[in-house]
Amino acid sequence: MVAGPLALSGYGVARTIGRLDDVYGPGFDWQLAHVLGLAGFLLFVPLVLGLRTLVPAGTVREVAVGATLLGLAASVVQFGADIVLAVMAADKDELRSLQQDFAGLPGVRPAIYDVGPLFFFVGIVVVAALAARAGRLPWWSPAVLLVAVLLPPVNLDLMPLAGLLMLVALLPLWQPIRQVSAAG
Repeated sequence: MVAGPLALSGYGVARTIGRLDDVYGPGFDWQLAHVLGLAGFLLFVPLVLGLRTLVPAGTVREVAVGATLLGLAASVVQFGADIVLAVMAADKDELRSLQQDFAGLPGVRPAIYDVGPLFFFVGIVVVAALAARAGRLPWWSPAVLLVAVLLPPVNLDLMPLAGLLMLVALLPLWQPIRQVSAAG
């Protein structure tokens, strides 16, 4: 439950530290940051599925959860591609060129970079709002989650804070999801 948000914070911290030397690109710091980010998004999958069980059934729930999972899939592909491309690249310029080539494939830029990942960030807020409406989350959780998902687009250096805010927003779910998981 806490691993997804903490891994996203870890991505932000590793990215920030890696950028201190102005050579952030292919190398240990890049890979560490992106592996943490990839793990964070993957770890959100069971969290979203657990959250789904706390929201009343219906079309809105299924669309919101589906959109969230679609956004997670896009983010996983994005981070996975960045990891693979960094292994292939000899330096920062080659990495940038490989990323541009990949993003230039038909449909990749909107699906994997520009629009696709947004479905996770919007979807998780909607699912949290549905859970709050059902009385399974406090009223403030979706508001804190909204702030968390708005921080990285403002400045990606705010990712460590965004991950921690996601954790705070979702921490009240710890007990209900554990109980549902144990029962089913």
